[in-house]
Amino acid sequence: MKIFRATTRLLRPRSVRAKIVALLMLPVVSLMALWSYAAVTTVAVIGDTERAKDVNSELLAPVAEFVTALQGERTAAMRYAARRTETGLDNLRADQQTTDKTVTALRAGISSSSSDAALIDAGLPDRLETLEADFSDLAALRAGTTGSGTRDAVSTAYTEYSTVIDHAFAVTGALTSEKGTDATSEARVVLELSRVRDAVAREQALLAAATASGTLSKEQYARFVGAVATQRELLRPAVADLKAEHRPAYDVLLDGDSYAALVKVEDGVTDAGAGPVSAAVLQDWDASSAAVLKGLAAAEEDAGTGAAAKADVFGWDTLGASGVAVVLGLAGVLLSLLVSVGVGRGLIVELLDLRNSALEVAGRRLPQAMRKLHAGQGVDIDAEAPMRRLAGDELAQVGTALTAVQRAALKAASERAELLSGISGVYVSLARRSQVLLHRQLDLLGVMEQRQREQQNDAELYDLYRIDYLATRMRRHSESLLILSGIAPGRGWRDPIALTDVLRAAVAEIEDATRIQVWAVPKVSLNGGSVADVIHLLAELVENAAAFSPPSTKVQLRAARLRDGILIEVEDSGFGMNEEAMAEANRKLRSEKVDLLDAKQIGLFVVNRLADRQGLRVELRQSTDGGVAAAVFIPENLIRDDMPVHQEPADDGHFPAPASAPASARIRQQQRQR
Repeated sequence: MKIFRATTRLLRPRSVRAKIVALLMLPVVSLMALWSYAAVTTVAVIGDTERAKDVNSELLAPVAEFVTALQGERTAAMRYAARRTETGLDNLRADQQTTDKTVTALRAGISSSSSDAALIDAGLPDRLETLEADFSDLAALRAGTTGSGTRDAVSTAYTEYSTVIDHAFAVTGALTSEKGTDATSEARVVLELSRVRDAVAREQALLAAATASGTLSKEQYARFVGAVATQRELLRPAVADLKAEHRPAYDVLLDGDSYAALVKVEDGVTDAGAGPVSAAVLQDWDASSAAVLKGLAAAEEDAGTGAAAKADVFGWDTLGASGVAVVLGLAGVLLSLLVSVGVGRGLIVELLDLRNSALEVAGRRLPQAMRKLHAGQGVDIDAEAPMRRLAGDELAQVGTALTAVQRAALKAASERAELLSGISGVYVSLARRSQVLLHRQLDLLGVMEQRQREQQNDAELYDLYRIDYLATRMRRHSESLLILSGIAPGRGWRDPIALTDVLRAAVAEIEDATRIQVWAVPKVSLNGGSVADVIHLLAELVENAAAFSPPSTKVQLRAARLRDGILIEVEDSGFGMNEEAMAEANRKLRSEKVDLLDAKQIGLFVVNRLADRQGLRVELRQSTDGGVAAAVFIPENLIRDDMPVHQEPADDGHFPAPASAPASARIRQQQRQR
């Protein structure tokens, strides 16, 4: 089952173009197959008709002519054998010459069709060989017939000639298995009529011999009665089986005086029996029998060989409905192809346009409009996505629906941008107010700290330092609101600040500063314009590390001088983050967009904005102790060296963050002096 489904998926078209082509080509291919079948059938009919005409001209017609000539020769030979006269001999020789001509024509036909004989009928080659042997034996038969005038010679002539005629009929019978033309009657029916004509010819030969000798022997009488019975038994049923257009010739013959006279003679001879032949009985026999034989031959030719010779290979009788089906089928195939190509091409163009429009909206126009909205720029929805009327076919309606979806998305994004802009304005307003109050509070704390130092009141001074920590953190949170709103926080330094003081100031802005362990720091300074942002960024990372690690552990803060900048690492010993959470956090650190409605991990968005503003690179990774390490890279353009890069720092140990004199207080003092 799985293999079948996989094969089905492989065979299924993937593109829209392939699917439509497959859908449209299936009926066209089916129609072409039906038309091809009709065309092949029609061509086969034409081929059969052409071959039937060839068989008719090469074998059937020559055999029929040979049989007719041999029947006449048989009659003349029996008359001459019964009574030898010069006239009888001349007539016999004339008939023999006629027979020889038909033999020559038949031999030529046999030679030209010998290669196809076995294809027509399996027994035809043997029958043709037998007939060829009869041709060679004709000379001996003729010599025996003219050699003596005995009654045996008459009987021998009748038997031998009839045998050759039967062999010729056997060839004709084998040819009836070949499909004839529609213009002819059925070959078997025509063969029966040929045997009817031979029966009349036998009657003529027997009575010719009896007339010449003056008596009809018992053997001749029996043969005559048999020939009459055969003729009468086959004639009318065979005529009834002919095609309608071939029956009138036989009907005229059967209703004519010649056939009536022939029947009268047949009845008279049959009634008289064997013995002397009465002239009254044989009155008009020669004329009537000759006329009947001539009429039968003409009607037989009209129903068989003559009709086949006249058959038109490309005529209506041959092609008929199949030819019309081929022509109409070809027109249908061409029309189907034109319609399928036209409809398919139009459908493909519409679908491709719809796809390209959807991709254009999804890949360029909608994101571009979203970026404008996030950047605070206005977007004209009617210009970006003009509203279409719900008209046209289903594809047009789909395009209208896509436009409606685009407009809904732009409208929602615009409303959200307006909401975020309003929220940002609230953030800025609150943050500015808090900043003013916190600066005043920090200034007041500075005065109070100075007074307690002069009075050497350590307990009060310690509490003031703790309040200073809290106020500093509050100021940082207010600045975070400004940063998320895209506003500069306001703090800044004109002169460079040592990296050591920057790190200590960052540590001083968290609640539990004593947990932070700052290791030896390179003797470098940061440009004044980047100090506030770096302090804020490091404070966010350090506070995050302290918050997500056990209180009994230390947070390590390291800095190292690299060739192209400074690398600062904040590492905790907490429970760490899984790969998915780590990837999501790094995505927020690198993202160009800040979602003010995402309340989770606001500190990451603050770090993102600060790093983007100063050109810093920040990345979270797993720590070797199982926690999380945050790496901050400060580029060279923000650094001012206080010692050569290749020298080691003077301090070779580490020192904790101070708990009695916050570095932030010293930096804040420098800011007030600025």
